[in-house]
Amino acid sequence: MAEVTAHTVKSFDDDIKQLRSIITQMGGLCEAQIVSAIDALVSRNTDAAAAVIAADERIDMLEAEAEALAVRIIALRAPMADDLREIIAALKISSVLERIGDYAKNIAKRAAALSTAPPVGPVVIVPEMGRVVVGMIKDVLDAFVDRDADLALAVCQRDQKVDDFYNSLFRSLLTFMMENPQAITPSTHLLFVAKNLERMGDHATNVGEMVYFAVTGQHIVDRPKTDDTSSYSVSG
Repeated sequence: MAEVTAHTVKSFDDDIKQLRSIITQMGGLCEAQIVSAIDALVSRNTDAAAAVIAADERIDMLEAEAEALAVRIIALRAPMADDLREIIAALKISSVLERIGDYAKNIAKRAAALSTAPPVGPVVIVPEMGRVVVGMIKDVLDAFVDRDADLALAVCQRDQKVDDFYNSLFRSLLTFMMENPQAITPSTHLLFVAKNLERMGDHATNVGEMVYFAVTGQHIVDRPKTDDTSSYSVSG
């Protein structure tokens, strides 16, 4: 009987490790996709943009794999308490990462459209904004694997920096469009790129909240949101 119990525990641990591995793979791919999409945007490289778009399929496949494994673990192992919270968190995180991958793909599509348009000055803000977002994704997945509630909380707090970048880029692009009406179309594409990155930051923060709850059983409350672009007006 003891041998059966030990085997069951080992099988459960192996399933959890495999689930964590899938989430880690998804996160690594998302990070690479964001970096590559922004590089394609800045370098105006349509081939690189096409490669990002094609690579998104791998993230979708891993999400389906994570979902199937999580459902199987719940059905066969009947996990409780901490284990159940972690599995549910992994299930939700895989969905969030798939969405982040979609945003990276969308940036690549915008990069292809922008490659033939005149350069838009405020684009220089995008790479730094992307670096912050990629750092958040990396750290929040480390927090998930290591069950580090403090790191998860720190990632949530860094979302304000992404919002600050977004607010700055939004204002810069509006001013640029006013001064260069012929650049309205490419500037609009860049606005969507900035919004994609801002949403990625939100999603990384959501993952941080999931990890924090999975580890502590407590919810993060009163998370501030500092995107103020909806109230921004331009006087001409």
